[in-house]
Amino acid sequence: MDTRKKVKKKSRLTHLNGHSLYTAFAAGSSKILAQQQYMNRINVFPVPDGDTGTNLAATVQHILDETHPQRSLKHTVDAMASAALDGARGNSGIILAQFLYGFSRKIEDHQINAKRFAAAIKRAFQYALQAIEHPVEGTIISVMRDWIQHIDTLTQKGDDFGQMITESLKSATRSLKQTPEKLKVLRQHKVVDAGAQGFVFFLEGVIEFLKSRNPRAYLRSIRRSAPPPAVNEPLHSGPPEHRFCTEAILEGREIDPDRIRMAVSGMGDSLVLAGSPEKMRLHIHANDPAQVFAALLPFGRITRQKADDMEMQYQVMNHRKADIALLTDSVCDMPREEMREMQVHMVPLNLHFGETRFLDKVTMTPDHFYARAETAPAFPTTSQPSYREFENMYRFLASHYRSIVAVHLSSQLSGTWQNSRLAAGKVAAESKKRISVIDSRQLSGSLGLIVYRAARAILDGADHDEVVRRVESWRERTRILVSVKTMEFMVRGGRVSPLKGRLARLLNLKPIISLDSQGKSVLYDKAFSQKGNMLKVLRLIRRQLQAGPLWNYVMLHARNPRDAAWFARQIEAETGKSPLYTVDISPVVGANAGEGAVAVALMTELRT
Repeated sequence: MDTRKKVKKKSRLTHLNGHSLYTAFAAGSSKILAQQQYMNRINVFPVPDGDTGTNLAATVQHILDETHPQRSLKHTVDAMASAALDGARGNSGIILAQFLYGFSRKIEDHQINAKRFAAAIKRAFQYALQAIEHPVEGTIISVMRDWIQHIDTLTQKGDDFGQMITESLKSATRSLKQTPEKLKVLRQHKVVDAGAQGFVFFLEGVIEFLKSRNPRAYLRSIRRSAPPPAVNEPLHSGPPEHRFCTEAILEGREIDPDRIRMAVSGMGDSLVLAGSPEKMRLHIHANDPAQVFAALLPFGRITRQKADDMEMQYQVMNHRKADIALLTDSVCDMPREEMREMQVHMVPLNLHFGETRFLDKVTMTPDHFYARAETAPAFPTTSQPSYREFENMYRFLASHYRSIVAVHLSSQLSGTWQNSRLAAGKVAAESKKRISVIDSRQLSGSLGLIVYRAARAILDGADHDEVVRRVESWRERTRILVSVKTMEFMVRGGRVSPLKGRLARLLNLKPIISLDSQGKSVLYDKAFSQKGNMLKVLRLIRRQLQAGPLWNYVMLHARNPRDAAWFARQIEAETGKSPLYTVDISPVVGANAGEGAVAVALMTELRT
């Protein structure tokens, strides 16, 4: 008797339903996730900011996390298109989102055959093309077009999806190799387009999955596969013309993309608009994100915003000053020029005016904040950056640095540290890069002092362990004292009851707020005038200096530079030192401290 096992022939895949499409998408996405660092390295167009791989990975990861396969192709594709619009990042990510939206518009049934699939992706490509203000040949658009045309030809010869996708890879790969011939900047640096490479990686992942004898094991292992050889030399093609990669989701009724194009005309380049008349995502490279969002407000509710600093990304990719990345959040009050010079990365917290969200210090400056807060029907609220925002930032940093140190505002005041820690754990496990996330137990200027010294330590050559040790030591010797001029913001924000607020106004009471050893806000003292507060703060500073000599201090204010300057003169007379810097308090902190507040943050040294 023949005991040899019969090899089961794989069945032909002639129709796609929701389950098969989703699984194929997951396989292609896993390939993108595995190769994102390589795409970052070859990213020179439209700007050399080294984040195309991170953006594509973030887009597909969001789709996978937010959707689940259903047997119905229509239901699955609709859910994926909606998730893509919410989670898309960067040029290529938004083009992919618009492609999925166009594909969903052509799907009506629970399953689809090869010919109808070819017709649907042809129409989806037109949606993607129309979303781009100025399509450029030699990019992902060129490769998608060539691939779709080949798919259309192959459907005339057969109806097996597996064979069709496998065969069509040849045209996509050939088109990818031709991108330098079509785009000068690619030819100059001897690389292919990063977004187009991502699309080919996606197809390769789908094909490898279809050929796999153990599909589940393949999906588990692919993210650990080695990327192609990295580009050895930095790709110097000059800094970006516009600084911020600016994105927003706009929700409303009958949103007209042509009117939006006119509204933001002249504010930047690389404009892409994706979505439906009820929900649209905008992408533009601009120097003033706040100006872009102000132009969008008449068209609907801005429910999400993003403004990545492409100048910083370019510097990291081409002129990185250290092997350790330093990350903080927008509550860290330091001069922007100092942060840029020392290459300190920042994730902004959120400010909400009703349903419209702004990014602290990025799309909402202090001047804009106080002016808007005075007339807003509801007092603004704040929220921490999302887990996803931290995950995206860590993915980018992990692709360019050996390790990462993050120092955040007190965990007693915000969930920022917790979200950062969770995202860091995931990215560290995937990238095998070391990431330390530290609760500073401080905020505003006291957090700024710690981050300032950490940045200097990194630039001076301190290793990862030494930086972490020093930060944990510095936070114990740092103090902030905030002299509040008015209790109105605390009352409106719900931190103080209306009754206590009225009593404070009647008595002209001015509190002094500080943080305890665990980073929780406490009422440290009070006076009956702003000047009386300042004199009390001076006495508190003298007491603090008994613990050790002054390293340095910073002055902070909420649209009150005059009082901050007077305060600085008194401290300088007392200590013999001028402040390291004077800055306006971040809007998130100002939402609680209120306009007119003045603060001093100081750090002492250990006694020898």
